[in-house]
This record gives sequence, C-alpha cells and structure tokens, in this order.
Amino acid sequence: MASLAFPSLSSLTISRLHSQKAPFLNSSIPTPSMSTFKHPSVTLHRFQCGVIRMQAGEEDFELKQMRDMAAAKKRWDAMIREGKVKILTPREAGYAIQLSNKPLLDVRPSSEREKAWVKGSTWVPIFEVDNKFDVGTLSRKATNFVMGGWWSGVPTLSYDSQFLSKVEEKFPKDAELIVTCQKGLRSLAACELLCNAGYKNLFWVQGGLEAAEEEDLAREGTQPLKFAGIGGLSEFLGV
Repeated sequence: MASLAFPSLSSLTISRLHSQKAPFLNSSIPTPSMSTFKHPSVTLHRFQCGVIRMQAGEEDFELKQMRDMAAAKKRWDAMIREGKVKILTPREAGYAIQLSNKPLLDVRPSSEREKAWVKGSTWVPIFEVDNKFDVGTLSRKATNFVMGGWWSGVPTLSYDSQFLSKVEEKFPKDAELIVTCQKGLRSLAACELLCNAGYKNLFWVQGGLEAAEEEDLAREGTQPLKFAGIGGLSEFLGV
C-alpha cells in the first residue's frame, strides 16, 4: 500500500542541530547536559512511528471500505435478482430513450458530467466534488491522492444528502427512470436509495457510460462518454 513519504533528516539538518551547543562551549554560561537536546534519531523515530500509525489507519479504512462494499454488493444483487431494478446495456438504454422517451438520470459528479453527457439527460449527482478545506477533508484528499488520484485524476467526493429530495422534485415515484453513472457503481447506490424511497420502475445501465460506444447514446460535450471519467496524469498522457 502506498503511504505518505516524510522527508528524512538531511546531514545539513543534523549538523545544525549539533551546532546549537557551540555558543555554550566557550562562555561562562554552564553547558547544559546532553539530555537537554533531542538527538535526530529520536525525531526520526517519531517520524517513523507517525508513518506506521498513518499506514495502520489507512489499512483500517481500506478494510472497512472492503467490508462495506461487500455488504452493498449483496444488497444490490438481491435488488436486481428480485426485479426491483432492471438491467439495461448502454445500447438498450439508448433505444429506450429514443423509442419510449424514458428519462435518463445522470448521477455522476460535475468533474465527469462537464466532459460529456447524454443529450436530454437530467443531472442530479449522488456524490459531488468536495472543495472544502477542513482537516477531515484535507486528510481524505491526501489519502485519495496517494491511493491513485494523482494518476486517474479522480477528485475527492462527498455524498449529497439532498440527492433524494432533488430527484423527487424532478420525477414522480411512478416514473420509468433510467439511472446511470460513469462505471455503474454509484448508479447502483442511487438505485438502492430511490428504490427504498418508493420508486418502482428503475432501470440500471450496466457498466455505466464507460461501457457505451459512440453510436449507443446521443452525446454532447467535448469527449466520448467512455472517456469522461479519465483525468489526472493518465488524461495528460492520453492513456
């Protein structure tokens, strides 16, 4: 697992720490005992302990995420198996929009939506880019960065607690609603929330817009739908 790298103590820093004793050596002021000064190895040990604690915290967080994801997958499998949510491929979703005029609910964050979107779709993000700068958010941003955000460009996201109310303002509970995101996971989470809120005619786009070919859905925006989730260094390099 990647971890935050702390700078090691350089020889210059160590020499400066030792030179703090020099003013006392040729003066009448009593020289303090060596216990007064903290050896660089003590400081380095504290840095190492901090790294270990951070790694342990990240591992605990990752394990919790894995357990939560496994539990969610079981719920989602049951939701589909019981017919509460029906599966559509991106192409089938395109047909349903064109032939049956079914509405498409796009639950992606703005970082993906602004690059490409399905023409005529309704945008209500279930997670949105978190631009706050409090301690908790900054910690999550740092974790997101070292866990691959530097490569993929995926920003730190936060759940929008107003998601359900925003959807309810736009669609009645009996609407035949197609729900999609970029990869298919966040839209499943949205389907679960909507199903529990009383929506009975839900369709989930399997694989999300990343699985869509250009001819599947009418697109607007500057990029193909399947590439809207790419960012960071990978986007710069064209990967």
